[in-house]
Amino acid sequence: MMNSPATAKLGSRLSAIGMTVAVVATVALVVHSSSIDVTGWVVLAAGVLIGSAIGFRFARIVAMTAIPQLVSLFNAVGGGAAALVGLAEFIRATGAGSTAPPHIIIATVLDVVIGGVTFTGSLVAAAKLQGTISGQPLVFPGARGITALLSLLVVAGLVLLLTGVGGLPLLLGIVAASLVLGLTMVLPIGGADMPVVIALLNAFTGTAVAMAGFVIDNTLLIIAGALVGASGGILTKLMADAMNRSIARIVAGGFGTGDAQAAVAGGPASSVREVSADDAAIQLAFASKVIVVPGYGLAVAQAQHEVRDLTKLLEERGVEITYAIHPVAGRMPGHMNVLLAEAAVPYTQLKEMEEVNSEFARADVALVIGANDVVNPAARHAGNALSGMPILDVDQAKSVIVIKRSMGHGYAGIDNELYTDAKTGMLFADAKAGLAALTAAVKSLLGQAA
Repeated sequence: MMNSPATAKLGSRLSAIGMTVAVVATVALVVHSSSIDVTGWVVLAAGVLIGSAIGFRFARIVAMTAIPQLVSLFNAVGGGAAALVGLAEFIRATGAGSTAPPHIIIATVLDVVIGGVTFTGSLVAAAKLQGTISGQPLVFPGARGITALLSLLVVAGLVLLLTGVGGLPLLLGIVAASLVLGLTMVLPIGGADMPVVIALLNAFTGTAVAMAGFVIDNTLLIIAGALVGASGGILTKLMADAMNRSIARIVAGGFGTGDAQAAVAGGPASSVREVSADDAAIQLAFASKVIVVPGYGLAVAQAQHEVRDLTKLLEERGVEITYAIHPVAGRMPGHMNVLLAEAAVPYTQLKEMEEVNSEFARADVALVIGANDVVNPAARHAGNALSGMPILDVDQAKSVIVIKRSMGHGYAGIDNELYTDAKTGMLFADAKAGLAALTAAVKSLLGQAA
């Protein structure tokens, strides 16, 4: 049900019911086994109350545009909780000076390493999406060397623990190294790659939970974690393929410009045709079919309501409206669908790349809002950073209007051939301001026509 915007709400409700059943069943099991004392019940009750209050508060105040940040925080909580389970079990297993079995040591180290990386990495990803940390790749001298050294220290720590050396202090050192690894892994990754990073960290969360299941010998936890890890891994691969980049290159970081705003173009090249809001309004108002292509720039500007206002105005004039959604159009997998649904865009108008590409040739106007690499025809040519990347066939439309702040490059760092196409008109503006100007111009035009 999570596969379609039309059924996702019911899917979320079923997920909440399933989680409630899981919690109730766990409490029933604890009561039946009489395995905890009064102090334990107080701790559990406090956890339930605090967690429920925080979750309810987030649900009330977090805007749909901030869902990617919230998902990253959920990933952090999941990874951190799994790591704490492994750490607690290791302390229990090594109590009174005993040594944990090798299989517990291996599972515990994998648990705390993956969970620790997920925890700090997800916090960085959330901060980048929120704008607290720059979306640009943050690369400092020796960063990759530090990452490699920390990885070696983790492996060495595992070997020492297996030989019975170090104990809890060494495991805590591995935890610290893992937390730093999460920082050094995500900081160098640009904001435009965050859709893949969020999917990857989601896979990490599931894997950490599965490792926690091995640590405490809980088959259900292993299965649940493996399902999340596997689905997150598949989604990560799909998102990387949609960007025509390997996961290794994305994790290596230092690529692209993130979501940093470029200066508004002043004097575009002679091959670029600039249009005003009034010119673009005429094309839109008298079109029969318009395909809207929302991109990363629309998500950053949070302009989903403005685009809905414009398309609703055009629909009232009898214009057929379709939204073309590229897999990496937003700031996380499925984010663009969520943004548009939040602005009351009908589900039936949202079409994925494979479905909508054949419709561009019949479109009078393709309105591109803040999209760059996902509409660049250069992807069809060999020998550049975008070669082979699946794109939306925007250049097949009869006319193209691009709303963009500048002639700046996308994450691939190459010129966009669509911008210099003779049929393309560039409206240089922020997505929200540009759409508002277009809507006002269409209203003025229709008023004059009346």
